Formats: sequence, structure tokens, C-alpha cells
Amino acid sequence: MEDVVSVAEKLAKDMKEISVAEFFEKNRHFLGYENPTRSLLTAVKEAVDNALEFTCQANILPKVKVKVKQVGEEKYRICVEDNGPGILPEKVPYAFGKVLYGSAFHKLKQSRSLFGIGIKGACLYAQLTTGKPIKVTTSTGKKIHNFEIMIDVARNEPIVVSHSEEENPSHWHGLKVELEVVGRYVKGEASIQEYLKRTAMVNPFAEIVFDGPEGKEVFKRVIEKLPPQPMEIKPHPYGVQLGVLRRMLSTTKARNLIGFLTKDFSRVGRNSAFKICKLAKIPPSKKPQEIDKDESERLYKAMQMVKLASPPTNCLSPAGEEALIAGLKKEIKADYYVAVTRQPSVYSGFPFQVEVALAYGGQLPPESAVLLRFANRIPLLYHQGDCVITKAVKEVDWRRYGFSQPSNSLPSGPLAILVHFVSVWVPFTSEGKQAIANYPEIFKEVKLALQDAGRKLAKYIRKIRKMKERELRKSIFERYLPFVAEAVGELTDKKAEEILNKLKNMIRGGKIEGSTEKA
Repeated sequence: MEDVVSVAEKLAKDMKEISVAEFFEKNRHFLGYENPTRSLLTAVKEAVDNALEFTCQANILPKVKVKVKQVGEEKYRICVEDNGPGILPEKVPYAFGKVLYGSAFHKLKQSRSLFGIGIKGACLYAQLTTGKPIKVTTSTGKKIHNFEIMIDVARNEPIVVSHSEEENPSHWHGLKVELEVVGRYVKGEASIQEYLKRTAMVNPFAEIVFDGPEGKEVFKRVIEKLPPQPMEIKPHPYGVQLGVLRRMLSTTKARNLIGFLTKDFSRVGRNSAFKICKLAKIPPSKKPQEIDKDESERLYKAMQMVKLASPPTNCLSPAGEEALIAGLKKEIKADYYVAVTRQPSVYSGFPFQVEVALAYGGQLPPESAVLLRFANRIPLLYHQGDCVITKAVKEVDWRRYGFSQPSNSLPSGPLAILVHFVSVWVPFTSEGKQAIANYPEIFKEVKLALQDAGRKLAKYIRKIRKMKERELRKSIFERYLPFVAEAVGELTDKKAEEILNKLKNMIRGGKIEGSTEKA
């Protein structure tokens, strides 16, 4: 018995709290820092995503400069600069040096930023692999502030290594982030260049300048107008879990249950609120803070039982069919483009929307289709097999639309399939944000969008094939015309040359072809 007690006492002494920064430092693969190749891409991605997000929020057409240069063996210096609103200097240390500190996590609206981890993960990775701080230069149009920041991993607090300010005669506003990391620069599908190319597709209003190890490349904007800004909405009763409901009851400013239901949730009117109270057997006038555990459970069940309208969709800002086609045309040379934007739908109380664009023919590889996945305007380059988008694409019967398709695979043919998922809350499978979870509602909408676009593309493919068939028949006739003319000339005692010219005129007018089709 004494041995058991001593072991328990020893275990108790070993127990201690760890900070979230320390957790992610030891488990950096959760954030996308799995290997040198992906780590370099992830660091660039987080900085670029932030740049696009905050320039758009400020209603500024984004111009983002990305510079990646090798400074040692598998060491690269990354610099990302934007023309956005900048960050107030007092907020800079927390925005870059405190994990889970951000402005998007608690808001229900479409956003590129979700967890408050992204750029802080890059800062963690930089100091872990090179020991160097992240450099931040920012201005709101007034003075320019220069920071060097590291993270106190044990306390999850920022360390300001240095801070200086300088005059800003040109009134420059924006943000420049510089960091040095261990990485590996590659070409191909998982490269920085491919990420920026795909980013330009679904953000055709942005100009992105990439200065990489192999030279400079510019992804020009093709649309001079920003999409509508998504609006923040309140939670919908169908999307709230019991634990969250209890916390909302304890923190609400509403004086009674009716006020709580109508003011703290979307799509709950007074009549619906009274129905919920009646089903839960709780007086409508009761104070939310006085509701006990049993009552809160009854309230939660009643909220799911009452029929409510779907949550509002002005919290979403899809790219739109015109912008998707413009983005595809800019980066992919094809013969035909088609796009479909589905009406908004709901999963677990969260509104979402699916868009699909297809490019066919041209310079696309004829062997297999290219799948381009996006979530809230961000390209998803990794974990393709784990994503609901991939599963839906493979589930579609592409043979109906004129393509061959091996079993449980992408279709074969010169085809690019772009799928864009937008939502107030993207159910990523991990913090690395590279694959979307397989919710039945999402799977259904993606598949329906693909089928809508597939039907439109099929009409074009059938038209092209009919034209090719006509051209083939025409070429066959033309090949044998001299022999036919000679034989007819012998039978009619007319010149073969005269008959040949008449036959050629008939082919040009489609008469021979038409009579053959009728036969």
C-alpha cells in the first residue's frame, strides 16, 4: 500500500501545466510544419493569407509582395509585404507572439483566419529552427514601427526583442513580415509558386508579386472590384452545443429567457422563443443566470425541436461565377470554362456555400483531371485524399459528361476541377487546414454543384464531338471525290473536272453531309 501511495505522490509531483505555445512547439506537425518542404510553404502561406484578409477587410485592393531567398543550407529568408491598413503598434506583440490571440475565432462570418494560430505558428517555427525573431514593420499611415518579436513558450507571452519607430513622409500603410526558417524550396504541385498561382485564381482582385530563388513572377489582378464583405451573424440554435449554451446563459446581458433567445441567437422571434420556453417547461421571465443544469438540458432539446428558419447568409462572400471563370482563364489556358455557385445551405447550424468551376481542353494534360480545392479563398494543397471535396469528385459519374473514369478515381481527360467551399466555420480535419471533414450536408452540396457544372460542360463536349464527326465525314468524302467524279463522268459522258467542282460545292453547302445523316 505504501508503494502505491509513493507512486501516486511521485506522479502528482510530475504533473504541471503546459502552455498552448509549448504544446504546438512540440507538435508543430499539427500546424503544417511536418517537413522542410511543407514548412517553408506553410510559413509563406500564413503570412499571405493574413495579408489578403486584412487588406480586403479595409476595402483595399490587395497588392502583396512575397520574397523568398536562400541564405544558407536549407535556410530561407521570407518577406511578405502588403498595402493593408497595418496594425496598431500596441497590438503587434500579441498578434505575432501570443498563440490563440486573434480577431476571427469568436466571430461567425467567413474569414481566412479561424484559429488565431497561423502566423504565430510561423514565429514558433522560426525561433525553433533558426533561433531568430520575427521582424514586423507596420504603419497605419502615421509613423512606421519596427519590431523584433519572439514567443515565451512556457508562458505563451510575446517577447519584444526590439522596437523602434521612424517618420513616414510617404504615408505608407501596411504590414511587412520577415522571418528566417529551415526549409526546402521545390517546384511542382506542393510548391510556393503553385500556392500563389491558385491563390490568384480565387482572388482575381489581388496582385501578387513573387520574387523567388529562380526569379520574379507577377500574378496580375483581372478584376478591379472587391467582393462584398461578409457580415457577422449571431449563433443559430441548431449549431449550439449544450456546454456552449450553458456558458452563454451565464454571460448574457439579457434580463430574461425571452430576451436571451431573441437577442443572443439568429432566427429566433418572440413566437418561436415562447414555443421553446413552453417545450422546455421554463418560465419565459426567468433570468438566464438562474437556470439550473436540468433546465438548461431541457432548453437545449427544445431549441432543436422548434422549427426555425435557416441562419442568414450575408455572413458569406462567395467568389461568384464570373470571378471564378476570370481567375481560371488567367492561370489556365483552356478551350472552355463553366462555373456554378450553389445557393447557401446549412450544416450543424453553420451556413455554407459551394462553388464549382471547370476548365476543359486547351493546354490541360489529357491523362487525368486536375483537382483544385479551396476553402474561404485559400488553396488546399495537402491531404487531398482525406478531403470531402475529393470524395465527392470521385463519387460523381463523369462518364455521363463525356469522360472516362477509372473506379474510385478522378476522371481522365483534359479537365481542371475547381471546388470552392465557403463558410463561417470550415470543419478542417486538423489545425493545418488542408482537408475538409466529411459532413453529409457538405458532401451532398459539393456533388450537386459538380453535377450542375458537369451538365453544362457536357453540352459543349457533345457539340465539339459532333463538329469533329462532321469534319471527319467531310474529309472522307473529299478523299474519294476524284474517283466518284471520274466514275460519274464515264456514266454521263460529262467532264470529270466539272462534276468534281459541283461535288465540292455540295460539300461546302453541307448537302452531301446532310443527305448522309438522313440516310
